[in-house]
Amino acid sequence: MRIVITIGGSILISEFTDEMFRAYADILNSLRNEHELFVVVGGGRPARDYIGVARKLGAGEAQCDDIGIDVTRLNARILITALGESAYPSVPENFREAVRFAASGRIVVMGGTEPAHSTDAVGAILAETVGADLMINLTSVDGFYDRDPRRYPDARFYPEISASDMLEHLSESGVKAGTYEFFDHTALKMIKRSGIKTIIANGSDPENLLRAIDGRVGTTVIPE
Repeated sequence: MRIVITIGGSILISEFTDEMFRAYADILNSLRNEHELFVVVGGGRPARDYIGVARKLGAGEAQCDDIGIDVTRLNARILITALGESAYPSVPENFREAVRFAASGRIVVMGGTEPAHSTDAVGAILAETVGADLMINLTSVDGFYDRDPRRYPDARFYPEISASDMLEHLSESGVKAGTYEFFDHTALKMIKRSGIKTIIANGSDPENLLRAIDGRVGTTVIPE
């Protein structure tokens, strides 16, 4: 299959260690002979910290987004280093470059592309661009809930949900750099219009990537 995998920055770099980068590199390398892989990584806490400093200095939201994008690309470079020869050595800055780099037969790893696009949105646009068979969103929770399970113990988990129903559950809140809500509207609209099967799973355990491909964990988003 052609698979787009998004990994939240808080998953990859919750601590400044190489552990998660190595773990994901091992799993991605185990999959590359069977699947064509594209990976989109987020910025995590380092991005939020830099954005916070920039805001205090008077930076606007577009500037803050650019700073966040730079951090996601740095995380992408670190994952590329962990992957070694199996990864394309450069980080694509746009979707056209991602497609061109994929012609090498190597794993393509990228970060952000432009202001106001979350990691989820970049992954969904990339999935549409390359005609992905599957998108896997690896986040800090087990899948989709009707509200934040970290704040509400009685939050309802959905093993399966349509993109339309998921959109209804998400509030139309304002978006600021570094503060994207769980699976944003842009990503969902792309999934819906392009018919991209998507699985949301907890990326804290890298092995869940393998389980998600087999449909054994997380929430399946039905594109309709």
